[in-house]
Amino acid sequence: MAPKGKKEAPTKTDAEQAPGDEGKKTKKAKKVAKAVKSSVSSKTKKVRTSVHFSKPKTLQLRRDPKYPRKSTERMYKLDKYRIIQCPVTTESAMKKIEEINTLVFLVDIKATKPKIKQAVKEMYDVTCAKVNTLIRPDGRKKAYVRLTQDYDALDVANRIGII
Repeated sequence: MAPKGKKEAPTKTDAEQAPGDEGKKTKKAKKVAKAVKSSVSSKTKKVRTSVHFSKPKTLQLRRDPKYPRKSTERMYKLDKYRIIQCPVTTESAMKKIEEINTLVFLVDIKATKPKIKQAVKEMYDVTCAKVNTLIRPDGRKKAYVRLTQDYDALDVANRIGII
């Protein structure tokens, strides 16, 4: 069997075309002619004032998550009870309590001087003049808390139970 050839669609002659089609073609032709006649504007080159190229600023939307990534808010782990671990009761610490109005504590390694000061104020109801810290050779942090003249370190030590 020989392959069948494709049947071509009959083309309309000028007489058979609808009068509306001719109007559309002329409008399109006029539009193209107008575009060809008008001058083509060439792109102007951007003048760069700097040798560095910076990424263009784009729209940055705020995050709007569908659900929270954590079910609960994280608690601050260094509270006053964790910052101050225990008072030091050595002879040299007792001497500092009696003579220099200073309490000596072992504190958390991550505790800062302002946090130590705040923890002592909250736990023992005394105000600190200043806090000195050092890290001992065994890796623990020791804090020397000097009290103001309004408070006596001996009284505070009695309340704590050191003496």
